[in-house]
Amino acid sequence: MIGEREFTVMNAQEKREEEEEEEEEIVCLDESFFINDDYKLTTFTFGPHVLQLLCLQSASTDFDLTGQLVWPGAMLLNDYLSKNAEMLKGCSVIELGSGVGVTGILCGRFCRQVLLTDHNDEVLKILKKNIELHSPSTNPNCCAELAAEKLEWGNSDQANQISQRYSGGFDLILGADICFQQSSVPLLFDTVNQLLRIRGGNCKFILAYVSRAKIMDSLVIKEAVRHGMRINEVTGTRSTIGNLEGVIFEVSL
Repeated sequence: MIGEREFTVMNAQEKREEEEEEEEEIVCLDESFFINDDYKLTTFTFGPHVLQLLCLQSASTDFDLTGQLVWPGAMLLNDYLSKNAEMLKGCSVIELGSGVGVTGILCGRFCRQVLLTDHNDEVLKILKKNIELHSPSTNPNCCAELAAEKLEWGNSDQANQISQRYSGGFDLILGADICFQQSSVPLLFDTVNQLLRIRGGNCKFILAYVSRAKIMDSLVIKEAVRHGMRINEVTGTRSTIGNLEGVIFEVSL
């Protein structure tokens, strides 16, 4: 009798496990289910500079597609860059987490070379379309060579490939509103550290940071210091964007 009872319980447990597996298969959806690619040509103005880019007006449902939007930190960084355009003239720039490219494309009006990067393949598609809209051959306001490449933070192989293709390194590394997920911040600074060292440290990272949580505020500072970097707030850049506080940081070795 005991053996039969154990057998019955075991069968019931196995049945529940099978039903759970079937449930998991039913709710497993392809990434295309979440993707919204209803991009609109949108106008952005930074001082005297007017840009038109394809982007979403609201976020996709899921699947790490934050780069389809223009975030508040990008507005902060672009405002800062447009007011300090002399720092960009003749520079070679790499942008991390470019999204639709609003910051990198603005830099194309002043720099000699701009590499825009993102880790998401869907975002890279719209980024490349926006680059086409602003290439020197189609847009007389752009004077830089614009290019897009995939770069996942913490992926040293991808960073090495970029280092080899751009062996002269970069004058500036840019990042706009790219610190909003705790797990990604150490990986971000791994990549920044690798890129800063291409030119023996003769480069700096300009980060437009928007504060959304105190734990993230301290994590950004902590990771910069842990990587042997100096991180300084740029005087006069702290401001309110919507209901959030933003600031420009300069990071160097």
